[in-house]
Amino acid sequence: MKNITPNWNAPAHIHAFTSVRTGGVSQAPFDSFNLGDHVGDNPTDVQRNRELLVTQFGLPHFPVFLTQTHSTRVIRLPYDGENLEADAVYTNQPNQVCLVMTADCLPVLFYSKDGTEIAAAHAGWRGLCDGVLENTVAEFNCDPAEISAWLGPAIGPNAFQVGKEVIEQFCAFDPQAEQAFVADTSTSGKFLGNLYQIAKQRLQKLGLKAITGGEHCTFTEQAQFFSYRRDKQTGRMASLIWWADKL
Repeated sequence: MKNITPNWNAPAHIHAFTSVRTGGVSQAPFDSFNLGDHVGDNPTDVQRNRELLVTQFGLPHFPVFLTQTHSTRVIRLPYDGENLEADAVYTNQPNQVCLVMTADCLPVLFYSKDGTEIAAAHAGWRGLCDGVLENTVAEFNCDPAEISAWLGPAIGPNAFQVGKEVIEQFCAFDPQAEQAFVADTSTSGKFLGNLYQIAKQRLQKLGLKAITGGEHCTFTEQAQFFSYRRDKQTGRMASLIWWADKL
Protein backbone atom coordinates (compact mmCIF):
# COMPACT_ATOMS: atom_id res chain seq x y z
CA MET A 1 0.00 0.00 0.00
CA LYS A 2 1.10 3.54 -0.71
CA ASN A 3 1.83 6.23 1.82
CA ILE A 4 3.49 9.64 2.14
CA THR A 5 6.64 9.64 4.26
CA PRO A 6 8.29 12.65 5.93
CA ASN A 7 11.33 14.19 4.27
CA TRP A 8 13.38 14.37 7.45
CA ASN A 9 16.46 12.72 8.94
CA ALA A 10 14.85 10.89 11.83
CA PRO A 11 16.64 8.07 13.64
CA ALA A 12 16.08 4.67 12.05
CA HIS A 13 13.86 3.44 14.90
CA ILE A 14 11.27 6.16 14.23
CA HIS A 15 8.47 5.27 11.81
CA ALA A 16 6.12 7.88 10.38
CA PHE A 17 3.80 8.39 7.41
CA THR A 18 0.47 9.71 6.12
CA SER A 19 -1.90 7.27 4.48
CA VAL A 20 -3.48 7.96 1.09
CA ARG A 21 -7.06 7.30 0.02
CA THR A 22 -6.37 4.16 -2.05
CA GLY A 23 -5.94 0.51 -1.11
CA GLY A 24 -8.89 -0.03 1.21
CA VAL A 25 -12.38 -1.53 1.07
CA SER A 26 -14.73 1.46 1.52
CA GLN A 27 -17.21 2.31 -1.22
CA ALA A 28 -17.81 5.74 -2.79
CA PRO A 29 -17.75 8.50 -1.66
CA PHE A 30 -15.38 7.06 0.97
CA ASP A 31 -13.32 5.11 -1.55
CA SER A 32 -11.37 3.43 -0.52
CA PHE A 33 -8.95 3.59 2.45
CA ASN A 34 -11.14 5.65 4.77
CA LEU A 35 -10.05 5.50 8.42
CA GLY A 36 -12.72 7.78 9.90
CA ASP A 37 -15.63 6.18 11.76
CA HIS A 38 -17.58 9.45 12.10
CA VAL A 39 -18.20 10.33 8.45
CA GLY A 40 -21.09 8.03 7.53
CA ASP A 41 -19.09 5.14 6.10
CA ASN A 42 -20.00 1.49 6.71
CA PRO A 43 -18.55 0.69 10.18
CA THR A 44 -17.45 -2.77 9.03
CA ASP A 45 -15.47 -1.25 6.16
CA VAL A 46 -13.85 1.31 8.46
CA GLN A 47 -12.83 -1.40 10.91
CA ARG A 48 -11.37 -3.47 8.08
CA ASN A 49 -9.40 -0.46 6.84
CA ARG A 50 -8.05 0.15 10.33
CA GLU A 51 -6.98 -3.47 10.55
CA LEU A 52 -5.26 -3.10 7.18
CA LEU A 53 -3.45 -0.03 8.51
CA VAL A 54 -1.98 -2.16 11.29
CA THR A 55 -1.05 -5.19 9.21
CA GLN A 56 0.10 -3.55 5.97
CA PHE A 57 2.32 -0.97 7.64
CA GLY A 58 3.64 -3.05 10.52
CA LEU A 59 2.22 -1.04 13.40
CA PRO A 60 3.18 -2.43 16.81
CA HIS A 61 -0.48 -2.57 17.89
CA PHE A 62 -3.94 -1.23 17.08
CA PRO A 63 -3.63 2.54 17.58
CA VAL A 64 -5.72 4.95 19.64
CA PHE A 65 -8.07 6.99 17.44
CA LEU A 66 -8.87 10.38 18.95
CA THR A 67 -12.26 12.06 18.90
CA GLN A 68 -11.07 15.24 17.20
CA THR A 69 -13.00 18.44 17.91
CA HIS A 70 -10.64 21.20 16.65
CA SER A 71 -9.49 21.69 20.24
CA THR A 72 -6.00 22.27 21.66
CA ARG A 73 -6.07 19.29 24.04
CA VAL A 74 -3.14 16.88 24.02
CA ILE A 75 -3.23 13.40 25.57
CA ARG A 76 -0.23 11.28 26.54
CA LEU A 77 0.23 7.63 25.62
CA PRO A 78 -0.17 5.16 27.14
CA TYR A 79 -3.59 6.59 28.08
CA ASP A 80 -5.92 4.90 30.53
CA GLY A 81 -8.62 7.56 30.60
CA GLU A 82 -11.98 7.48 28.84
CA ASN A 83 -12.02 10.98 27.34
CA LEU A 84 -10.50 10.74 23.88
CA GLU A 85 -11.67 14.21 22.82
CA ALA A 86 -8.31 15.68 21.84
CA ASP A 87 -6.48 16.91 18.77
CA ALA A 88 -2.92 15.92 19.56
CA VAL A 89 -1.13 13.00 21.15
CA TYR A 90 2.36 12.69 22.69
CA THR A 91 4.47 9.85 24.04
CA ASN A 92 7.97 9.16 25.33
CA GLN A 93 7.40 5.41 25.36
CA PRO A 94 8.35 2.89 22.65
CA ASN A 95 5.75 1.17 20.48
CA GLN A 96 3.05 3.76 21.26
CA VAL A 97 1.42 5.02 18.05
CA CYS A 98 0.58 8.74 17.91
CA LEU A 99 -2.14 9.17 15.26
CA VAL A 100 -4.38 11.95 13.96
CA MET A 101 -6.87 11.98 11.08
CA THR A 102 -7.33 14.69 8.45
CA ALA A 103 -9.03 15.56 5.17
CA ASP A 104 -7.74 19.13 4.50
CA CYS A 105 -6.64 20.07 8.02
CA LEU A 106 -2.91 20.08 8.68
CA PRO A 107 -1.30 17.04 10.34
CA VAL A 108 2.01 17.77 12.07
CA LEU A 109 4.37 15.04 13.26
CA PHE A 110 7.20 15.66 15.75
CA TYR A 111 10.24 13.87 17.12
CA SER A 112 13.04 14.82 19.50
CA LYS A 113 16.67 14.69 18.43
CA ASP A 114 17.38 11.66 20.63
CA GLY A 115 14.36 9.84 19.19
CA THR A 116 12.60 9.17 22.50
CA GLU A 117 9.84 11.79 22.31
CA ILE A 118 7.26 11.98 19.54
CA ALA A 119 3.88 13.58 18.89
CA ALA A 120 1.16 14.07 16.29
CA ALA A 121 -1.15 17.08 16.05
CA HIS A 122 -4.31 17.79 14.06
CA ALA A 123 -4.19 21.47 13.15
CA GLY A 124 -7.33 22.68 11.45
CA TRP A 125 -7.39 26.43 11.16
CA ARG A 126 -9.23 26.80 14.49
CA GLY A 127 -6.87 24.53 16.40
CA LEU A 128 -3.87 26.12 14.71
CA CYS A 129 -5.14 29.57 15.62
CA ASP A 130 -5.94 28.61 19.22
CA GLY A 131 -2.58 26.95 19.95
CA VAL A 132 -2.69 23.19 19.37
CA LEU A 133 0.91 23.23 18.09
CA GLU A 134 2.10 25.24 21.08
CA ASN A 135 0.39 22.83 23.48
CA THR A 136 1.92 19.85 21.71
CA VAL A 137 5.46 21.21 21.84
CA ALA A 138 4.94 22.04 25.53
CA GLU A 139 4.60 18.30 26.25
CA PHE A 140 8.24 17.67 25.23
CA ASN A 141 10.92 17.54 27.89
CA CYS A 142 13.70 18.53 25.50
CA ASP A 143 14.53 22.00 24.27
CA PRO A 144 12.33 23.06 21.30
CA ALA A 145 15.48 23.53 19.24
CA GLU A 146 15.96 19.76 19.43
CA ILE A 147 12.49 19.01 18.02
CA SER A 148 11.93 18.29 14.33
CA ALA A 149 8.51 18.78 12.75
CA TRP A 150 6.97 17.59 9.48
CA LEU A 151 3.95 19.29 7.93
CA GLY A 152 1.88 16.55 6.34
CA PRO A 153 -0.63 16.82 3.47
CA ALA A 154 -3.19 19.61 3.94
CA ILE A 155 -5.24 21.97 1.82
CA GLY A 156 -2.79 24.16 -0.11
CA PRO A 157 -2.40 27.94 -0.33
CA ASN A 158 -4.19 28.15 -3.67
CA ALA A 159 -7.31 26.40 -2.40
CA PHE A 160 -7.88 27.45 1.22
CA GLN A 161 -10.40 30.28 0.83
CA VAL A 162 -11.38 32.24 3.96
CA GLY A 163 -13.05 35.45 5.02
CA LYS A 164 -11.41 38.44 6.68
CA GLU A 165 -12.63 37.29 10.09
CA VAL A 166 -10.26 34.30 9.94
CA ILE A 167 -7.30 36.56 9.20
CA GLU A 168 -8.26 38.79 12.10
CA GLN A 169 -8.31 35.84 14.51
CA PHE A 170 -4.84 34.72 13.46
CA CYS A 171 -3.44 38.26 13.55
CA ALA A 172 -4.83 38.81 17.05
CA PHE A 173 -2.34 36.14 18.17
CA ASP A 174 0.50 37.15 15.85
CA PRO A 175 0.38 40.09 13.39
CA GLN A 176 2.98 38.26 11.28
CA ALA A 177 0.21 35.83 10.22
CA GLU A 178 -1.12 38.45 7.79
CA GLN A 179 1.79 37.55 5.49
CA ALA A 180 0.17 34.12 4.95
CA PHE A 181 -2.95 35.53 3.27
CA VAL A 182 -3.51 37.04 -0.15
CA ALA A 183 -6.65 38.41 -1.77
CA ASP A 184 -8.58 35.85 -3.83
CA THR A 185 -8.95 37.53 -7.20
CA SER A 186 -11.78 35.16 -8.13
CA THR A 187 -14.09 36.12 -5.24
CA SER A 188 -14.63 39.59 -3.86
CA GLY A 189 -14.00 39.88 -0.13
CA LYS A 190 -12.33 36.47 0.12
CA PHE A 191 -8.71 35.52 0.75
CA LEU A 192 -6.44 32.53 0.24
CA GLY A 193 -4.63 31.30 3.33
CA ASN A 194 -1.42 29.31 3.67
CA LEU A 195 -1.74 26.92 6.62
CA TYR A 196 1.79 25.65 6.05
CA GLN A 197 3.24 29.14 6.36
CA ILE A 198 1.30 29.90 9.53
CA ALA A 199 2.37 26.61 11.10
CA LYS A 200 6.01 27.38 10.29
CA GLN A 201 5.66 30.84 11.83
CA ARG A 202 4.21 29.38 15.02
CA LEU A 203 6.80 26.60 15.29
CA GLN A 204 9.72 28.91 14.57
CA LYS A 205 8.46 31.30 17.24
CA LEU A 206 8.60 28.36 19.69
CA GLY A 207 12.24 27.73 18.77
CA LEU A 208 11.96 24.83 16.32
CA LYS A 209 14.54 24.98 13.56
CA ALA A 210 14.04 21.72 11.60
CA ILE A 211 10.66 22.03 9.87
CA THR A 212 9.97 20.12 6.64
CA GLY A 213 7.00 19.15 4.47
CA GLY A 214 4.21 21.37 3.21
CA GLU A 215 4.36 20.50 -0.49
CA HIS A 216 0.99 18.76 -0.98
CA CYS A 217 -2.57 20.02 -1.50
CA THR A 218 -5.36 17.67 -0.45
CA PHE A 219 -7.94 19.75 -2.34
CA THR A 220 -6.29 19.55 -5.76
CA GLU A 221 -4.61 16.13 -5.51
CA GLN A 222 -7.89 14.23 -5.70
CA ALA A 223 -6.40 10.89 -6.72
CA GLN A 224 -4.31 10.71 -3.53
CA PHE A 225 -6.23 12.51 -0.82
CA PHE A 226 -9.65 12.94 0.73
CA SER A 227 -10.77 16.58 0.91
CA TYR A 228 -13.71 17.80 2.96
CA ARG A 229 -13.77 21.19 1.24
CA ARG A 230 -13.82 19.58 -2.19
CA ASP A 231 -16.27 16.73 -1.58
CA LYS A 232 -18.08 17.45 1.74
CA GLN A 233 -18.94 13.78 2.32
CA THR A 234 -15.62 11.96 2.22
CA GLY A 235 -13.14 9.81 4.14
CA ARG A 236 -10.15 10.57 6.34
CA MET A 237 -6.42 9.88 6.05
CA ALA A 238 -4.25 9.10 9.06
CA SER A 239 -0.88 10.62 9.95
CA LEU A 240 1.02 8.62 12.50
CA ILE A 241 4.37 8.18 14.19
CA TRP A 242 5.88 5.70 16.63
CA TRP A 243 9.33 4.65 17.78
CA ALA A 244 10.45 1.08 18.14
CA ASP A 245 12.35 -0.05 21.21
CA LYS A 246 16.02 -0.06 20.19
CA LEU A 247 16.97 -2.76 22.72
